[in-house]
This record gives sequence, C-alpha cells and structure tokens, in this order.
Amino acid sequence: MFDYFALSEAIAEVLRARRAGRAFAPERLAVPVPGGVLLAMPAADEAVAIVKNITVHPGNREHPVIQGEVLVVAAATGRKLAVLDAKELTARRTAAVSLLAARKLAARPQGPLCVIGAGVQARTHVEAFWQGLGVRDIRLVSRTRSRAEALAAALAGEGLAVRVVGEAGEGVADASLVVTVTTSGEPVFPDAVPADVFVAAVGSFTPQAAEVPATLVRRAALFVDDLASARVEAGDFLRAGVDWATVTPLEGILDAAPRLSGPVVFKTVGHALFDLAAAKLLCL
Repeated sequence: MFDYFALSEAIAEVLRARRAGRAFAPERLAVPVPGGVLLAMPAADEAVAIVKNITVHPGNREHPVIQGEVLVVAAATGRKLAVLDAKELTARRTAAVSLLAARKLAARPQGPLCVIGAGVQARTHVEAFWQGLGVRDIRLVSRTRSRAEALAAALAGEGLAVRVVGEAGEGVADASLVVTVTTSGEPVFPDAVPADVFVAAVGSFTPQAAEVPATLVRRAALFVDDLASARVEAGDFLRAGVDWATVTPLEGILDAAPRLSGPVVFKTVGHALFDLAAAKLLCL
C-alpha cells in the first residue's frame, strides 16, 4: 500500500518550508470549460518545481471526474524529472492531508470511521486512515449502494475490511471520524454526531456547495488546509457564515496541536504545495 503516513509528513515539511519562505505557490488559475473547470497550479521550493494541470467535470459518468497531469522538474535546472498522473496524485495527497489533520486534531483517532462517498477519494481515505491511524471499524455510505459495495469488495482485496451501511445517519451516529468525499451541493449527513467528532470535509470545492450541516459548522472548532483558498472556495464554511478570524490553517498547528473540546471540522480545498510534497516524495 502507498505510504500515506510518509506523505502526510512530507506535506507537513512543505508547509513548514512555506512558513519559512522556502516554498512558494500562487493561487491556482481557474478557467471555466463546458461542464467543469480547468485548473492550473504551479509550486516550487529549492529542489523541485511543478505545474499541475487538471480538468474537473463533476457530471462525468463515463470518464473520471478529475483528469490531468503534473509536470515535475528540477528547480535549479528545469530538467524534467517526471510527468505524473494527476488523478492518482490528487487522490493520494488529499487523503494524506486529511490524515495529517486527523493526527493533529481528532480526539479519538482510532475510530469508528464513516466515509460518505464511494469514489477514488473514498478509497484513498480508507487506505490512509487504516494505515496512518490504525482504524479498523470503517463504514461506507453512498447514495448508490452498488458503488459502495463495489468499493468495499475492492478494499477487501487489499486486506481492508469495511462494511456498507444504508443511511448516513446510521454511519455517523457513533463515529469519531467522518470523511465526506462527494460532489453533493447539500449536506450529506445529519447533525447528529458524537460530541467529539472529527469531520474532514473534502468533496465540495465551490462556494455554493456544502457537504457538512451548517449547524455543525457553527458549533465546531474550524480548521482549513489553506486559509486564502478556503475564503474563496470553502462552501461548507461560507454558507454557514463563519467568522474567518476563528478559522485556523493547518500549518498553524503542525508543531503544537491545540487542546480542543467539542466537534472539529477540517475543510480541505486543495493546494499546489500538497502536490509539490507528493512529487518530491515520488521523484527524489
């Protein structure tokens, strides 16, 4: 299995490098295309530079929702090191970001875990939390049960035991970890969760979309992967009308995890620095 723990550590190091002025990534360029969006994301540090180009088409059924590539070059010379599949890299580094946040913020990181969604991100998040946190009680929920059952069978082939539950409310009722990885524009589970739940909201990436109930967001401690990007794209927080002064970026808790009581919501919208971390881990 891919080493998600190592990637989570690599992401932490890149965030520290940005904080020290040694890693850089501008805000991503978004260009509308029919049915979706084209995203261009460069990033660099002292060793490696990348440009990630992807398309995101949420309505795709016969093709992947995310398609594209990541060009990796040596920062000092521009020599091409690799061209990586953006779909797989995005899936793995996103799960590693959620793993890093859960390691720092979850009150009960051993689970149970409920993953809502049955796509590529659901697979990598199950793998990451199984490997990086030792979670063994894992539930899958999908509006298309057959997709969840197919994913459960695929994971069983990797030696990972998960069970499919019919309703999100049943899946989250006693879960200490909840991960949402859908393209839904509306909340995908009820605000009926344990008091110390950790939620990683992953799937929605527009200001209009929200997977997490606004009532839960308003009473939770709030964290994001990147504050500047979240202010523009994190619909889960924007629709809840959060006070951004109360939202903490991931890089702010790397070396001193906060003492928390009550629910935690971690919103990830993605950032090229995470792709840089993955590219370095794979290519150096």
